[in-house]
Amino acid sequence: MRVKIPLALLAAVAAISSGVIRSYSRAEAPRHDAPRSPSGNVVVALCDGETTAEIAGVKEGETPTQAQAQAVAAQLMAEWERKNPGRWEVAQAVQPPEGRQGAERSAEEAPPKPAPTPGQAAAQGATAGGAGGLPAAPQGDVQQGHTYGAFSERDERIWKAETDRFVTQGHDIFHDASAVGGTIGVSCDMCHPDGANTHPETYPKFQVQLGRVALLRDMINWCIQNPARGKPFADDDPKLKAIEAYLLAQRKGVPLEFGKH
Repeated sequence: MRVKIPLALLAAVAAISSGVIRSYSRAEAPRHDAPRSPSGNVVVALCDGETTAEIAGVKEGETPTQAQAQAVAAQLMAEWERKNPGRWEVAQAVQPPEGRQGAERSAEEAPPKPAPTPGQAAAQGATAGGAGGLPAAPQGDVQQGHTYGAFSERDERIWKAETDRFVTQGHDIFHDASAVGGTIGVSCDMCHPDGANTHPETYPKFQVQLGRVALLRDMINWCIQNPARGKPFADDDPKLKAIEAYLLAQRKGVPLEFGKH
């Protein structure tokens, strides 16, 4: 005898199962709240989840000055280096081979080119709005065919301009406590100058603070929520993506080695 199960019951079971899966996937990372000071001063925790320091004269609920935030960050990093000698690693940002002055000098020394006719300009890809931050003037051939099979020098310049702009946005957020959303005046760069000691090339890896395997963005959010006492970004937040882009750009040329500690 075949038992018929009402569709409404099946729908309810599916909804409950879906909710359980969503709840699991959205489970919040464990918090590492800094211990409270007997004097009521703000206590700042380092991203190792263990090292803490107190800002004298700044009570909970108050925002320290940038100088006070920088001072406590320096104190925290000095303590971390004392406990972890020889483990600090600076960022390995690759600087452009030619500075602005050099580029301007090269442009001045180059012989002037005759202005193209409107028809030639259009054929070379001139745009009215200056796509990718480039001037509204001929920039080369218009891209044709497959994106990865046929692109011009102009395309590469547009892509580089957009990528550099995105990385710069990440740099600015990384160096701005309010842009990160912190509430105690501490910005990311105060503990990680120029992205130092972030090791984006080692993710994914097991992160003790999170108790699980984490991506780079997971650790960025953990640091925002704990040391900076801010609200984590959503996974699709442009600010989170920009910070990721900045940290990865700072390690250009460093081999990937996921899982390394």
